Amino acid sequence: MLSGVVTAVSLFGGAAIAQQGAWGQCGGINWDGPNTCVSGYVCSVLNEYYSQCIPGTATTSSASSTTTARTTTGASTTLSTVTTGTATTTTAGSGTYPTTLQSGYYWVRAVASPNFHSYLQAAPTATPSPGPGDAYLRSEKNAGQFNIIDEQLVYNPGSSGGEPLYMWVEDAADKTQRTLQTWFNATENPYGAFAFQGDTLTWAVEDIARPNAAAWLVCGDAGQLYINTGAYAYDTPSGCADQTIHSYGGSTADV
Repeated sequence: MLSGVVTAVSLFGGAAIAQQGAWGQCGGINWDGPNTCVSGYVCSVLNEYYSQCIPGTATTSSASSTTTARTTTGASTTLSTVTTGTATTTTAGSGTYPTTLQSGYYWVRAVASPNFHSYLQAAPTATPSPGPGDAYLRSEKNAGQFNIIDEQLVYNPGSSGGEPLYMWVEDAADKTQRTLQTWFNATENPYGAFAFQGDTLTWAVEDIARPNAAAWLVCGDAGQLYINTGAYAYDTPSGCADQTIHSYGGSTADV
């Protein structure tokens, strides 16, 4: 579901430093991989846990790189600081996610705490190539645009890819499984049917008797989206929040 990424290598003060490839992760809490992107891409912050290399313009500035080494001998610890040279840092410019709602589509968002006005989107990428990502509720910055066509939830990524994507739902072998994963693919979802009931997004399938077709779960600090096959707001899995999600027709994804 989540694609691999290709890394490049640049020289930094005489040492080889990896650069993240197109659409790869380039930052976030606990991230220890590359923090710069290959030419033509910039590191864009999606949230505090995830930054991604997306196409766009950039500005550059120079800064010294400082490394702190920690040496422990017995009960004592020594810190030493080494400045390795001057590097060029890149700040994100304009990306390619559409920021104005396109005709025939809607934003989809939560309207209640703890994910109030978090928007449905794919991460790490909303393009068919190198591959779309899982479904998340995150900030409005990279909000997706959606509509339901022939019981498919269709994702219009606009200028970031052009081709429509479709939300897929996990067809678990155990039909009592409480959470079903969701993600995006370039082909139509073969399992279940999406619908809007008013402005509320629902999903139903014949082989699972869901108490509430509008029940979703948003799990973890990253906000990954799952279908809740159980009762809404009852016996909620640890680390998850019960949520319903709704279409919104404003011209921009308001916070």
